[in-house]
Amino acid sequence: MDQLLFHPKVVHLPMALAVLMPLVAGGVAFAWWRGWFDRRVWFIVLFLQAALAGSGFVAMNSGEAEEDRVEEIVAEQYIESHEEAAEVFVWASAVVLALMGLPLVLREGRARTATLIGACLGTLLVFGFGFRAGEAGGRLVYEHGAAQAYLAPGGALPGDSVDPTGESADSDSDD
Repeated sequence: MDQLLFHPKVVHLPMALAVLMPLVAGGVAFAWWRGWFDRRVWFIVLFLQAALAGSGFVAMNSGEAEEDRVEEIVAEQYIESHEEAAEVFVWASAVVLALMGLPLVLREGRARTATLIGACLGTLLVFGFGFRAGEAGGRLVYEHGAAQAYLAPGGALPGDSVDPTGESADSDSDD
């Protein structure tokens, strides 16, 4: 697999899931509590949270793999800020995943309801941590120029074909 720019490609899945999980988990928990859904539907929520945690882990590791290259352009303090926010986001999503498994093993009652509410509130925390990590990553690219680490001389991405006028042959034209 082409490692060039892998991190920006993979970060969008955990970010999207972090936005959706409070709605999905809250909706399914409410429907389960009201008796509209069987407890088996909660497995969908569990699966989506596992996808969030797993893809977040992949994104975090791909970012670490690209760190040395970006450090040539961006001060380490900004990279560390993004990295720390990403670690909190990934570990929080893993903790919420574990919490989401509890309602499936608990009997009906206050304990199960409390863990459902806790899991739903946890998705809100994960959303907040994801927002913070994404914001720090955006600052790396748009304020501190992290994308410059991947540009060849002349501003083209490596692998883009460039015609003699300096225009990228891979860009859209206005013909």
